[in-house]
Amino acid sequence: MSVLAVLRRVRAYGGHFLLLAVLTLVTALLVTGMPRVADRLSGQGLREQLADLPGLRRDVLYQRPAEPQFGTSRVAATHRANLDSLLAGMPAPVREVVGERWYVADTEFGRLTGPELTADKGLFDLSLRTMTGLRESATLVDGRWPGEGADRAAPVETVLAEPVARQLGLRAGSRLRLALLDSDGREFSATTVAVVGLFRPVDAGGGAWDALPSALRLTPPVGDGEPFQMVGLTDDAGFDDRAAAGWAVGFGWRYRVDPGRLTPGRLDAVLDGIAQLDRERPAGLLLAQGVDIPLRQYADSLAAARTLLTIIAAGVLATLAGLTVLAARLAVRRRRDEYLLLRARGGSTTTVVRRGLAESLLVVPVAAVAGWLLGGLLPADPLGAGTPDAASRLTVAAAVLATLALPVAVLTGQRGGGGRRDLLRARGGASRLTVEVTVVGLAALAAFLLRRRGLALGDEVDPLLVSVPVLLAVAAALLALRAYPWPLRLFSRLAARARGAVAFLGTARAGRVGVAAPLVVVVLAIATAAFCGVVAVGIEDGRDRAATRTVPADALVSGDRFAPDTATELAGLPGIRAVTPVLATPGQRLYADSEGSPGGAGEAYVLLVEPAGFAEVARRSGLDPAVPAALRAGGDAATALPALVSPDFAAALADAELADGAGRRPGWVDVQGNRLPFRIAGTAEEFPLIPGGTGRFLVLPWPGLPANAPHPLAPTGFLLAAGDATVDPAALGRVAEEGQTRYQTSGAVTGGKRPLPPQVTTWAAERERLGGSGVNGLLVFGFATGAAGGGVLGLLALAFAVLAGARGRAQVLSRLRTMGLSRRQWRGLLLVELAPLVVVSVLTGAVVGALLPLLLNPVLGLSAFTGGAPVTVRFEPGLVAGVLGLALLALAFAVAVEAVNNRRMRLGEVLRLGEES
Repeated sequence: MSVLAVLRRVRAYGGHFLLLAVLTLVTALLVTGMPRVADRLSGQGLREQLADLPGLRRDVLYQRPAEPQFGTSRVAATHRANLDSLLAGMPAPVREVVGERWYVADTEFGRLTGPELTADKGLFDLSLRTMTGLRESATLVDGRWPGEGADRAAPVETVLAEPVARQLGLRAGSRLRLALLDSDGREFSATTVAVVGLFRPVDAGGGAWDALPSALRLTPPVGDGEPFQMVGLTDDAGFDDRAAAGWAVGFGWRYRVDPGRLTPGRLDAVLDGIAQLDRERPAGLLLAQGVDIPLRQYADSLAAARTLLTIIAAGVLATLAGLTVLAARLAVRRRRDEYLLLRARGGSTTTVVRRGLAESLLVVPVAAVAGWLLGGLLPADPLGAGTPDAASRLTVAAAVLATLALPVAVLTGQRGGGGRRDLLRARGGASRLTVEVTVVGLAALAAFLLRRRGLALGDEVDPLLVSVPVLLAVAAALLALRAYPWPLRLFSRLAARARGAVAFLGTARAGRVGVAAPLVVVVLAIATAAFCGVVAVGIEDGRDRAATRTVPADALVSGDRFAPDTATELAGLPGIRAVTPVLATPGQRLYADSEGSPGGAGEAYVLLVEPAGFAEVARRSGLDPAVPAALRAGGDAATALPALVSPDFAAALADAELADGAGRRPGWVDVQGNRLPFRIAGTAEEFPLIPGGTGRFLVLPWPGLPANAPHPLAPTGFLLAAGDATVDPAALGRVAEEGQTRYQTSGAVTGGKRPLPPQVTTWAAERERLGGSGVNGLLVFGFATGAAGGGVLGLLALAFAVLAGARGRAQVLSRLRTMGLSRRQWRGLLLVELAPLVVVSVLTGAVVGALLPLLLNPVLGLSAFTGGAPVTVRFEPGLVAGVLGLALLALAFAVAVEAVNNRRMRLGEVLRLGEES
C-alpha cells in the first residue's frame, strides 16, 4: 500500500479527514494548553492575593524578649549576625521564598526630658533602636548619622523622624536627658542623648519601618497621665552603651515572604516548612508569623478550583472523544459502499482495517503534534515548570486513541447486518439492555462512593471524580433514549387522526432516526455547559449572601462606643437615606437573675438591633436579610425581650432551664452595665453582623430603657443606606470618629484606654473582596471554557446527528416533492422531525448539568470561594431561559445544517435504485 495511494484517498475524502484532524488538534490543544493557562492564573492569583496583604502578615518574626545583657560586649553586632544564621537554619522551601529581611534591636523605654520638652507638651518616653538598612531606607534632611562625627556629641547619639522632631520642637543639636524610672517614679541610670540629625523615610510604607513601635510617629498615650512613646535611631555604640548600663534590650529578626517567589506547586512545601519552624524554634526565641493563614486559605480555594476545573475538563474532553467517534463513524458510513466493494473483490477484514489505519496515521498524529505545539505557545506561569509531564502523556494517549478511532469504526462497520437501520425499536436488544443497565448501575455506584468517601487526597487527579459526571451524563442520555420513542408514538397516533401529512410524517420519521450516539454526546456537552452555569450562579449568590451577612446595608460603621447624636450626624451626610444603630458585645456571660447569679449556660456573642430600622436600612440598600417576626415585636427592659439564638446556645439554655419561650424564667445578660432579661423566641443558624463560625450568639431587639437609666446604651456601630447615591467612606469615618471621641470625653466616661479609629466597610467593597479572591481568574477561565466549549461542541454533535440521517431525509424529500409537497411543508416536516431530538438532548443535558452540582456539592468545597458561607446550588430562572434559548438556537442550527447539506447533495440525484438511507 503506497503512500501516494493513501494520500489520494485522503484527498478524495478531505472533508472527513479535516474534521478528524480539527477534533484531534483541539483535543491536543486543550490537554496541553489548559494546564499551562490554569497554572499561570493560579500562580498570578496567589501572588496578587499575598501582595495585597499588609507586610506584617507576610513576615516570619523571631524575637528575643527584652532583658539585661550582663557581661556581653558588642551586643548589637553579636545579635545582628543571627540574621544570616537564622535564615540558614530555615527549611529550604521557606528560605527560598524569603525576600527582604531586617534586624532590629530596641532598649526598654526611658523617660525623656529636655529644654524643648515643656510640661504643656506632655510626658515622653524614648526607646533607642539600631537596625539594618537604615541609610538605604531613609534620607537625612538635617545633621548627620550617629557615629559619623569626629567626636561623639554624647554617649548616645540619635536621629529622629522629621515629623516627630518638628512636633516636639527638636532639631539637630538638641541635647536631652534619658533615664529609667523605678516603681516610685524616681529616675536612675540616666544618660545624655544628643539629637544629631533628622531623617525622612524614602518609602514610609517600606518593610524597614514596620517594626513596632514605629520610629516614624509618636505613639499616643494609652490613658490620661500616660506618656507619649517615641523611638530614636542610634548606632551600635549608643545601643551598647545602654546595654552595658544594665538596660533591658530586646532583639528581632524579621523575614518577609516575597510573593514573586511563590508558585502553587511549592505551596504545600512552604506550609510544611512554616510548621517546621515552630517545632524547631531556637531556645530562648519567640516565633510570630501569620503568613500560613492566607496561604492555607488560598490552598483550600485552589484545591476547590482545581476540582471544578477537573470536572469541566473531563466533560469537555469526553465530548471531544465522542465527537471523534462520531466523525469516524460518519466517514465510514459515507464510504460503506467502498468497503463492501473491497470485500466483494476478495479483500479481508484486515485489509480494510489496515487501509483505515494507514489513512488515519497520515492525518491524526500530525494534527496532534500541531495541537501540542500550539498549546505550548499559550502563556504559562513564568515561575512554573511549563507544560506538565502528565499533560504530555495525556496528549500522546489522546493521539493514539484518535488514530485508532477510524480503523475501529471500519471494523465495527463491517459487522453490521442488513435490513433497515433507522428504526429505534429494531436496534439493540438484550446486548443493548445489558450495556445500558451496566452503565446506569456504574453511574449510581460511582456517585454513591464519591459522596461517601469524598475526594482522594494528594495532587493527582481523582479518577472517581473524573468519571462520575461523565457516567451520569451518559446514563441520563441512555435513559432518555429509552423513553424517547414513547411520547413520539403517542404524538404520531394523534397526528394520524389530524388533517395534513406534515405532523404525521414528521413524528413517524423522528421515531425511526437512529440518534443514540449523537444524542449521548449532545447530552454530555450540554450537561458540561449547564454545570458551569449553575455552579457560577451559585458561587455568585453565595458571595452576595456572604457580603450581606457581613454588611447588611450599603455601609457599616463599627467602632468602640459612639455618642447618641452620632446617628443624626451620619444621617445628615449627603446621600445617606437611613441610619440604624447596632450594639455588639462578644463573650457575654449568661445570668440566672437580675442579681447576677451564674446561669450555667456559658458565654455568647450578643447583638442588639432595632428591628424596624434594621429592615428599613436593608430595604433601602436593596438587600433582603430576613428579620424574624419574633424580633419585630420589640420590647423593654421591664419584660423578657424576645431573642433569636443559635441552636447551640438554645440547647445550653434548655439544659440550664432558662429563657423558656413563655418567659416564666428568663435568662439575663449584661449589656454595658444593664441586666436585660430575655426569652427564646426563635433559633437561627446565622444572622447578619454575627461573625462567621460563631456557634453561640444571642440577638435582641433594642430595649426601651427609661430616660433616667444609669447606663444608657451606646451603639458600637451603625448601618447606613444610601440608595443609588455613592457612599463616601472617608466622610463616614470622620463623622464616626468625632462621635466616638465625644463619647470618650463626655460625662463621667473620660480617660481610659484610647480606642482604635472606627472602621467603615461598604457592601460593594466587601463583595469585591470576596469576588476578587486569588483563584477567581482560574474560576472564570474554567467556567468560560466549559460553557463555551460545551455549547459549541453540543451544536457540533447535533450537526452529526443531522448529517447521520441526511441522505435518508433527502430521499424522502425527493419522493414527497414529486407527490406535490411544497417547500413550506417540507420545512415544517423538517422542524417536526428534528424538534424531538433537539428538545430531548438539550433538556436532558440541562437537567443533568443542574443536578450534578446538587449531587457533588458536599465534595466540591464551594464555600472556599465565598469566605466560608455555604453555597446553595439551584436552577435559576435565568438559566431556564438560557436553556430554552439554546434549544431554539440548536433547532435553528440543525435546520441550517440540513438546508446546506441538501444544496450540496442535489436532491434530484439521491433517488437511485438500491441507495441506502
